[in-house]
Amino acid sequence: MKDLVGVLYSEIPSGVGSKGKIRLSSEEERRLLLKGARWAVENGYGDARDLDNMESGGCIDGAEPDLISQKAYERGRAQQGTLGSGNHFLEIQYVDEIYDEKAANALGLHKNQVTVMIHTGSRGFGHQVCTDFLEVMERAVARYRIELPDKELACAPCESPEAKDYLGAMRAAANYAWANRQCIMHWTREAFLKFFSTTPRELGMSLIYDVAHNIAKVEEHVVNGKTRKLIVHRKGATRAFPPGHPELPDNYRNTGQPVLIPGDMGRASFVLLGTEKAMEETFGSTCHGAGRVMSRHQAIRQAKGRAIWRELEDRGIFVKSAGRETLAEEMSEAYKDISNVVDVVHSAGISKKVARLRPMGVVKG
Repeated sequence: MKDLVGVLYSEIPSGVGSKGKIRLSSEEERRLLLKGARWAVENGYGDARDLDNMESGGCIDGAEPDLISQKAYERGRAQQGTLGSGNHFLEIQYVDEIYDEKAANALGLHKNQVTVMIHTGSRGFGHQVCTDFLEVMERAVARYRIELPDKELACAPCESPEAKDYLGAMRAAANYAWANRQCIMHWTREAFLKFFSTTPRELGMSLIYDVAHNIAKVEEHVVNGKTRKLIVHRKGATRAFPPGHPELPDNYRNTGQPVLIPGDMGRASFVLLGTEKAMEETFGSTCHGAGRVMSRHQAIRQAKGRAIWRELEDRGIFVKSAGRETLAEEMSEAYKDISNVVDVVHSAGISKKVARLRPMGVVKG
């Protein structure tokens, strides 16, 4: 496991400002922003079958590359196919608990199976898009005389030019993220194939699901008995659509949407399914992760003098990271216990537990 983590760490660039193996020309970057994960597959990173198991097929329509700033383009050019830093990770796990045998079978999960979970997004590209449009939205708040209860909030009327421009740019960032995860997944598979000297068929490494978070999407929901078109912004939330929803791929139409809830690198992560109750009560949404109980600075202070990597290794979890501070920021004590969080959303009925995954090897930025 330690050797495998080392191979993955060397194959998949991670860390603050990391640069990847892909160098995009301006024209190629524009194509990527329009095509998302389809761009990655067309360029040899993975299989077209992967696209069937992605939210929106790995590409959201309505992206507007012309609305992206030069600075965002520059930041995105060398970061495609990189893991990044902070709470982003690549984790080798195993299934240690099945809660719903039938649902697990439908998702291709079984007890003691080895899995890989990847959490990353649109990197510096998406961050720059957000930064650029915060300024636009702040001006819009004054222009439309909107009173906000918190200085951290920013908005514009959904039919305004500012809002339409933002959505076009945000969709481009979402497509960048889908392509990014697809490239990383492809290199992960290649690393496993090489490490174990096996074939793709023998390895049997297929995508269960790719779900976005921190994204605004136009959806239809029932409000006060009437179906309305809404913009649902899932920030720190995960989509959890029920069985039968038209946006789900055919193979999950009867089960409901797979929901991936990561915990922390020392405890567990969960796979759940979306429910009808989520559509009724939370606009088809559930939690995104464990949630922090310590700020990053607090965690660094708390970890002073400790070797977090060794503490994890003593528990059989091998970790490789670009820096000691990242491990301190992301140590288990900095987060709520994911089991308690998942029990809440399961008991509330907004997503139902299928399987628990335990970490064995972790790559952090």
